[in-house]
Amino acid sequence: MQTQIDPNLCPIGKVKCFGDFGPSYEVGSPLRETAGGDWMVRIKLVATGEETEYPLSKILEDPDAR
Repeated sequence: MQTQIDPNLCPIGKVKCFGDFGPSYEVGSPLRETAGGDWMVRIKLVATGEETEYPLSKILEDPDAR
């Protein structure tokens, strides 16, 4: 069964980190829905400014940066 993730839940502008000890990233806007019902979101790594994509379901699980 596929779980639909609501793109309106995307915390745009929030700074989060990958897990408890990972690097910080800033959440951008949703880009596209995946076949599994998740959304790919543009993120920017705080330390390098590099932009990439990351699943919204993971963003929602990651803690806020400290």
